[in-house]
Amino acid sequence: MNYYVYILTNTYNKVLYIGVTGNLKRRLSEHQNGTFPGFSKRYNLHKLVHFEQFHEIEEAIAREKQLKGWKRIRKDCLISENNPEWEDLCEVVNK
Repeated sequence: MNYYVYILTNTYNKVLYIGVTGNLKRRLSEHQNGTFPGFSKRYNLHKLVHFEQFHEIEEAIAREKQLKGWKRIRKDCLISENNPEWEDLCEVVNK
């Protein structure tokens, strides 16, 4: 099984949300549909701008914690390295 660490933002790239999941397609759908109340729903975080794949859940959780500990500028640099235009990557995942 694969696990994913992902970063969502809003339309204006002002707020970031970092999460981990075993089913990225389903989790993105839940975020987009506002299935669960919370931070991502409150701030309309529907735009996938970064994700990483892991084979072990422990690795994914460790990476999520690492990214959450970073300052915003470092997170922005990570996103920009792989997605310079901060495009929504949901279509890549949904293929």
